[in-house]
Amino acid sequence: MKPAHSLAGIGFVILATACFAGLDTTTKHVTANGFPVLVALWFRYATQALITTVMVWPRQGAAVLRTACPGLQLLRGTLLLASSVLAFYSLKYLPVGEFTAIMLLTPLLITLLAAWLLRERVRALRWWLVLGGFAGTLVIIRPGGASSGWAMLLPLALVGVSAAFQLLTSRMTRTESLTTTHFYTGWVGTLLASAALPLVWQMPPGLDVWLQLLLMGVLASIGHVLLIKAYMLAATATLTPYMYAQIGFGVLGGWLVFGHVPDGWTFAGMGLIAVCGVLGAALSLHEYRQALRKS
Repeated sequence: MKPAHSLAGIGFVILATACFAGLDTTTKHVTANGFPVLVALWFRYATQALITTVMVWPRQGAAVLRTACPGLQLLRGTLLLASSVLAFYSLKYLPVGEFTAIMLLTPLLITLLAAWLLRERVRALRWWLVLGGFAGTLVIIRPGGASSGWAMLLPLALVGVSAAFQLLTSRMTRTESLTTTHFYTGWVGTLLASAALPLVWQMPPGLDVWLQLLLMGVLASIGHVLLIKAYMLAATATLTPYMYAQIGFGVLGGWLVFGHVPDGWTFAGMGLIAVCGVLGAALSLHEYRQALRKS
């Protein structure tokens, strides 16, 4: 990768994290005021699917439907929908910044799962970084404290589902085009969410809610496009440290919209997760460069 391409990729990934933090903040604002989570989820997927189709179909036509792994495309879309359900319910009950920090344990877990599945030896430093990340999560959750409760289990479940989703995505990049995968993911999520829609349907009560639902779909679409573009320009190991900018954007959104400022212990836990995540990404980048020199 050329340095200029890597810098552009970093810029795209930071913009993507800002979009995702905006999506989380908007989601919390809509669902915290009593709007059904599953209806909001349907609007988010339907908007993303339509935007993707409008962008892709004129250039590729029916070619975008060609896939070597239809079963994996269905599984990927289902996993992302499950992630979205857990994320939406998490955001209904938890502050945006704390939710984002816990969710960003995912890269650390992916590293261990990938190594386990590939039967690779995991360095001791990697284990310490993972343990540090989980320690930061415990500081945020503080079991037995005022902040603990059943809702804290939701983002932890989300970490596991997201890790499975990203490992599957990594596997599919060997045979599938990013455009085709993005197209299928949006429509699989929309169709699955549509099945539950008659049971929970509620008309958005006002123009402000309609605009927020539209904004959710737009932010999700733009964020995923930016992320795909970033990974086309720079290596995963280069980009991963900058994903932790989403914690800062999440805290900012929570403060601006809800007036929520994490306490000192929560900031410490979020910082520990971010530091361990960035160091883990730096270790991956070092290993990636070493592998390139040997090849």
